[in-house]
Amino acid sequence: MSHVPDAINLLIQHIEKTTFRDLPASTVAASKTFILDSIGVGLSGSRIPNVAKIKQAVSQWGEGHQAQVWVTGEWLPAVSAAAINGYQIHNQEWDCVHEPAVVHPMAVILSSLVAYAQQHNLSAKQLILGVVIAVDVATLIGECVTSSLKFFRPSICGCLGAAAGICAMQGIKGETLQNALGIAYSQLSGTMQSHVEGSPMLAMQIGINAAAAIRAVDMAEAGFTGPKDILQGPYGYFHLFEDSYDLSPLVEKLGREFQIEQVSHKPFPTGRAGHGTIDGLLRLQKEHGFSTHEIARIDIYGTPLIIKLVGRPVKQDMDASYAKLCNGYIAASLLLTGSVGVADFEQDCLDDPDRIALGAKVHTHVNEVQDLNALVPVRVSVTLNSGTEYQVDLKHVLGSPQNPLSRDAQIAKFTAACSSAVPPFNEHNIGLLIKRIDQLEQIPNINSLVEVLVSNR
Repeated sequence: MSHVPDAINLLIQHIEKTTFRDLPASTVAASKTFILDSIGVGLSGSRIPNVAKIKQAVSQWGEGHQAQVWVTGEWLPAVSAAAINGYQIHNQEWDCVHEPAVVHPMAVILSSLVAYAQQHNLSAKQLILGVVIAVDVATLIGECVTSSLKFFRPSICGCLGAAAGICAMQGIKGETLQNALGIAYSQLSGTMQSHVEGSPMLAMQIGINAAAAIRAVDMAEAGFTGPKDILQGPYGYFHLFEDSYDLSPLVEKLGREFQIEQVSHKPFPTGRAGHGTIDGLLRLQKEHGFSTHEIARIDIYGTPLIIKLVGRPVKQDMDASYAKLCNGYIAASLLLTGSVGVADFEQDCLDDPDRIALGAKVHTHVNEVQDLNALVPVRVSVTLNSGTEYQVDLKHVLGSPQNPLSRDAQIAKFTAACSSAVPPFNEHNIGLLIKRIDQLEQIPNINSLVEVLVSNR
């Protein structure tokens, strides 16, 4: 009988033994790249009206001077700040994603770790280490899964990663670390039902799990115990939340390849599963120069996961949550405006008859790929009224590690995101923020970073 690896103990050893000095320069650089990216989209997320409703609810859960809400700066208990900031990072579908794991790793992780680091006056080196470890835990658990999403993997794996990352920041080891992970596991939440319905609760599942990670560490530090066999036990993650798994990615990559270097940017504020549509249409239009009036139909041939996530039809009375996950609306917005930005999901755009009519010409089909968690390859085909057909096959979509965004494109996205915050950041404050994150490892107290995330400071 072959030996079955003990996944949770492999992860615990990794959390306990990895130090900041162990991180290659490329890993530190990648962590700063995606901290910058995630902060930008989190600032932009302040523009969504539901933020006010969450703040109203959170105000009932106690007062505190531990951590701040990004942009508006309110001081709250760390769990409350983490919940709001986590929601802000994910509420426009603009945050980065680890494609093999189907996990948005930074949303739960960064909101949780920054709030905890503020409360405990931790250094930015501690934050970087925590982020790297947290992303490893979240994504390598996710990458082991061979079945399709039922539960919302970004929130669930994100919470386990965030609890691990907080422990790494604080140097928490041994039984307390085990208990923190077990207590985090006991609070995991988030399903794909919100995704199917286009509910704003999808992003709030991120916020809830960001708060849960902090609670888990606080309880473990107080001496409370949690379950231990949380991955492979009879009711552990792999048996309860997923249908099938293979531990090879975790065994082969842990400690050899830091996963923060394998994360994809989202150039556009839509589900990543729609990015192949955008990338393909941009390439075809650049090459052939057709107008929207010439288009008879558009056919997208995507993986089973692409069909599941963005294969939904265009319809009247869509809200932004639905439209961001609708291939037809995404394609129509790109073709009519030349890009896809946060303003394309305002109500007047969602009601635009031209977008709905063009979006109805988009048809999404399943390709021959068997992997239920793959987001590539994608084929995009445009047929004109004349009968002419253009098509492109994409192995790697713009923003992936194999087809990365340039530094200029990263800064352009960050600038657009900060400028769309409410209230917006000006050029001076955006420049200050970029400089501070570029020099992140030199910051002795994370509050020096958070103070520049507040627009009216």
